Amino acid sequence: MLRNSAWLLIGLSATAAGIAGIILPLVPTTPFLLLAAYCFARSSPLLHNWLVTHPTLGRPIDDWQRHRAISRRTKVVSIAVMVLAYVASVAVGFPPWVLAVQAVFLVGAAAFILSRADRPEDTT
Repeated sequence: MLRNSAWLLIGLSATAAGIAGIILPLVPTTPFLLLAAYCFARSSPLLHNWLVTHPTLGRPIDDWQRHRAISRRTKVVSIAVMVLAYVASVAVGFPPWVLAVQAVFLVGAAAFILSRADRPEDTT
């Protein structure tokens, strides 16, 4: 019972973080949704089914599980938000060392995103 509750709690937290990632820059969506699906598969068949069949949240899970792919639209939006976040940081006047650290992480995240395949429907 305690183990089941832990999986459920982690799954709910990961779902919340994944939803936040839809809105917030630098918060990844798909990894959190994948973690949530994994946790729900071990704790709640009802929540697992809801998540993987959800019209918005389920699509990136399916794309990743079946094709290890990220949709082209998601790539474009992700990169655009990263650029905007960096420009905002420069405009606010963050110290150079903060900008450098941010640039390293943003370039790393962008490289990962761009290195993933497009969703098969995006390439036809």
